[in-house]
Amino acid sequence: MRMRIGMTLGYGDDFIESVRAMPDFEAAGVEVAFVPEAYSFDAVSKLGYLAARTERLEIASGILPIFTRTPSLLAMTAAGLDHLSDGRFTLGLGASGPQVIEGFHGVPYDAPLGRTREVVEICRRVWRREEVVYPGPKYPLPLPAERGTGLGKPLKLIDRPVRSRIPIVLAAIGPKNVELTAELAEGWLPVFFHPGKAADVWGAALAAGQARRDPALGSLDITVTAPLAIGDDVAHLLDRARPQLALYIGGMGARNKNFYAQLAGRYGYEREAALVQDLYLAGKKQEAEAAVPESLLRAISLVGTKEEVAGQLDAFAAAGVTTLCVRPLAATHAERLHAVERLRAMLD
Repeated sequence: MRMRIGMTLGYGDDFIESVRAMPDFEAAGVEVAFVPEAYSFDAVSKLGYLAARTERLEIASGILPIFTRTPSLLAMTAAGLDHLSDGRFTLGLGASGPQVIEGFHGVPYDAPLGRTREVVEICRRVWRREEVVYPGPKYPLPLPAERGTGLGKPLKLIDRPVRSRIPIVLAAIGPKNVELTAELAEGWLPVFFHPGKAADVWGAALAAGQARRDPALGSLDITVTAPLAIGDDVAHLLDRARPQLALYIGGMGARNKNFYAQLAGRYGYEREAALVQDLYLAGKKQEAEAAVPESLLRAISLVGTKEEVAGQLDAFAAAGVTTLCVRPLAATHAERLHAVERLRAMLD
């Protein structure tokens, strides 16, 4: 099977040290590096540094929230990073959630679907160096006189982008968001991807979006993230994935507005997700981590014996996955490299 291997350079990591390690991971088989952005250091400055320190590695934002920048600025940023990297950049976008957008940025979290479509269409217009005239309704360009001074004029990007079509990856888990992604984007970045449940949860949305997909976009690149450990005595390492799932299912949003808890429910873990939420919101984080179902942990991970991981790879491939963004669960750089090398050998 042929799937790309990617890695994410995390929020709390020593980013400069992580970048220094990337040539080794590149040699081991990693083809793309994602740089996230939450309420952390911004991803753009990090991506510029990563572009300057690498030569072949594809670099991607994973993700830039659409509410925090105008569509034209997102397009300018992507074009600049694509120029600095000599055509190696992928623009990862997502809506994030009300907790971050309204709590940290002070921006209303409204119409995420409509805004996403407009952002994608405006970005592509900017990269084609067309005059940026767009009807809105969320981002009318130029801004109508009744909403501003009336002095805005159609402009086009001064510089010539390396590519007139920079790949766009959209983070999406809700059915309508996934449908939009399958229609508009080069790639899809779901979270906590359960290959055995994917068809039931997202199959109809993917089919509906792909029915309207422009053939020029090519096939949809599906990138999933997965903890990685291959060996005869690694099952206990699954516990290292518990804190992130507990945080997202339990604490990323309000009790009645948590996209990740809703996803766990659609996987069939509605009762378990409610328990994780109850514990997490009560400040019992360790208990919340312990309440994350082991079957869910196993389904979204590449952790186990070589035979078990091979079976999981088959499941991901059957679900349409084309890029595996892995997090090696190892203590040393050498061990993390070895894990990636073993995975590459299994995929080749």
